[in-house]
Amino acid sequence: MSPLVDVCPLSELPPGERRTIAWEDFEIGVFNCDGELLAMEDRCSHDDGDFSDGEFVPERCAVECPRHGSWFDLKTGKPLNLPAYVPVDTFPVSVEGDMIRVEVD
Repeated sequence: MSPLVDVCPLSELPPGERRTIAWEDFEIGVFNCDGELLAMEDRCSHDDGDFSDGEFVPERCAVECPRHGSWFDLKTGKPLNLPAYVPVDTFPVSVEGDMIRVEVD
């Protein structure tokens, strides 16, 4: 079974908000896309830009790399436009009680 990492209480991540957590050697962005919780590695595959600094559009479940403007689908981790073309890792999210948790492997 993969480890679960606590993010925050559900009440602290309302729709349209995001949070970044550290796990081992990298960071994971956790996003609330209008009630759907999604997690993705917080680094652009093109130039290692931090998604936590980019624009987040909850209605599209997409986040932009602030360095070169590539948008990524938060559900799949796939880039939606160039210059990025390699997907980034996504992680399953669950809520246990009121705690948001991310499954990492």
